Amino acid sequence: MRLTRFSDIGLRVLIYLERAGERTQPVTVAEIGRQFDIPLNHLVKVVGQLAKLGWVQATRGRNGGLRLAADPATLTIGQVLRKLEGEDDELVDCEGTDCTLKLDCQLRGMLRTGMKAFYDAMDRFTLAHATAGNTGEQVMRMHRMFWDGAARSRLPAAEPVSED
Repeated sequence: MRLTRFSDIGLRVLIYLERAGERTQPVTVAEIGRQFDIPLNHLVKVVGQLAKLGWVQATRGRNGGLRLAADPATLTIGQVLRKLEGEDDELVDCEGTDCTLKLDCQLRGMLRTGMKAFYDAMDRFTLAHATAGNTGEQVMRMHRMFWDGAARSRLPAAEPVSED
C-alpha cells in the first residue's frame, strides 16, 4: 500500500500548522508551499479539503491564512488518512476488470482486512504524537527560519559606507 500525494501533503500541512500555535501571524499557503516544495495549485486543493473537514481554519484576505482548527490530541492519523485516502476505496478494482476470479476471489477480502488493520493501527497515533520530539523541534526551526528570513526581507537596505 502506498499513500497518495494528496494524503502526504495533508499530513504535512497538519503537522506544520500544529506547531504554528504560538505565532501571531497565520501561516500562508505560499509559506507551506515553500517550506515543503509543494506546487501551490495542488496545495490549495489539499488545504480546501482540510478546511471542509473542519481541521483547518482558512481565512481569506490580506491578513488571512491558515490555523489548525482540530485538537491535535484527539485527531488521529487514522481519521486523517481515512478521509483523505477514501475509507471505502478498495485496494484493487475487481469491478472494473474482466478477471474471471472476481466472483469467487479471496484476495479482495484479505486486502480489506489488511486495510482495516492499517487504519486501526494509525488510530493509535494522534497529530500530537506526530509532532512530538525531534519532528516537532524541526518544524519549530522551520517556522523560525521562515520568519527570520521574512523579517530580514522587510528591513530597509543598509546604506553603503563611503570610503573617505
